[in-house]
Amino acid sequence: MGNLAIVGLGPGAFDQMTIGTIEKMKNADKLYLRTEKHPVVKYLKEMGLKFETFDKIYEKGSTFEEVYDNITREIIEIAEKYDNVVYAVPGNPFVAEKTVEYLLKFLDGSDDIKVEVVPAMSFVDVVINQLKVDPIYGFKIIDGLSLDSIKPDKRCNNLVTQVYNRRVASDVKLKLMDIYGDDFLVTVIKRAGIKGEERIETMPLYSIDRIDWIDYLTSVFLPPVKNTFQERYDIYDLLDIMARLRSENGCPWDREQDHNTLKRYLIEECYEAIDAIENNSDENLLEELGDVLLQVVFHSQIANERKAFNFHDVCDAECKKMVYRHPHVFGSEEIASSDDVLKRWDEIKKDEKGLKSHTSELKSVPRSMPALIRGYKVQEKAAKVGFDWDNVDDAMAKVYEELNEFKEVYKGEDENDKIEELGDLIFAIVNVARFLKIDPEVAVHKTIEKFIDRFKYIEDSAEKLGQKMEDMTLSEMDFLWNEAKMYNFNKKVQK
Repeated sequence: MGNLAIVGLGPGAFDQMTIGTIEKMKNADKLYLRTEKHPVVKYLKEMGLKFETFDKIYEKGSTFEEVYDNITREIIEIAEKYDNVVYAVPGNPFVAEKTVEYLLKFLDGSDDIKVEVVPAMSFVDVVINQLKVDPIYGFKIIDGLSLDSIKPDKRCNNLVTQVYNRRVASDVKLKLMDIYGDDFLVTVIKRAGIKGEERIETMPLYSIDRIDWIDYLTSVFLPPVKNTFQERYDIYDLLDIMARLRSENGCPWDREQDHNTLKRYLIEECYEAIDAIENNSDENLLEELGDVLLQVVFHSQIANERKAFNFHDVCDAECKKMVYRHPHVFGSEEIASSDDVLKRWDEIKKDEKGLKSHTSELKSVPRSMPALIRGYKVQEKAAKVGFDWDNVDDAMAKVYEELNEFKEVYKGEDENDKIEELGDLIFAIVNVARFLKIDPEVAVHKTIEKFIDRFKYIEDSAEKLGQKMEDMTLSEMDFLWNEAKMYNFNKKVQK
């Protein structure tokens, strides 16, 4: 059985190495260093220790992951050949050391190689000492190469490690500026605790890749954000702001609201977001999506005060729903097309909501939806079980039938008959829209906008003629209306 001891060389100063580490290296049959680029290596040479390094693998690898994987495999091969192998890494083996992580994973449960990890001082210990930071108040350590998946927490201390060079610093800067803003003050630490080589400077975040002294022993420290007014906020800030607005010393209007009084705002904000999309305005869309999000946070805060649920419960439920309804992404199912995805989605949704009949599925479409959208969705669901016209011509014939029925009652005295027949006519028109894959809500909105444009043309024309619309006859206004139609038609042709 081979024996593999993994030791740490400490943060950089020779007096920060442990006696246990030095003794392990002295008694090794084979001593390997992950890299020769470490300040204590010159002392190891002075002690007469013979060792080999894996720096040659760095020169051949195209990615850090590939380098670490190759080092791990070589160490295992060496440990299988010799009885007493020592593998030395910078700092503490358990702090920011991927090769140790890979080794322990590969050798877990192995009967051929016995692994011992010797404790050591890490660069984090030195950084804490030099910056006089107590980690008890929160201290998050993040590999600078992992910022895509592991995010810093603005409410505690963060140390971003492995900032090897200016290229890495530039990438780290861009990712952090999305969270902290450009001007947030950070501290760059190089070779912490090494006398004559240590460098610690505080500077705006945007400038960290402009300094020319970054090397492989450089980290970036970010203190907690404590200012009420920040350059960049996140969802937790929004939750805190809403909680404060609803608090005893908050805003009187916000404190008075409940789920019912906020209903209209939720609807309005959604429509304003849709307007921004239709106007192709990214600036407005950014703002309106924020307003929609505020409504979600507002309702969540009110529910939290009732001890019903909170915003995190909303996020949790939605994530679980998305995972469950996408078995082709998060599970083993295979679904080839978008149509198949929608079909499977409906099946899962029916199962979730316990919809046992087709009628119950139709009833599940919310009454609070705009009528045109609700009608469209109900017709869609009915069509899925074959209750539908064969073609659009049949749907058009139904429109004429309903129009004739409405003609018979619209001059009558029975209001219920008028309402019913008008509803039938509109519902039939929605059916035609569905066959043509036209959103009836969008179609009506376009007509409304067209009406407003033509009305404006009449008003502007009347003003040029020195007239007021109130004093014009319907026939005069109708003439200008037709003129507006021709004006808009000519504009279309010119385009």
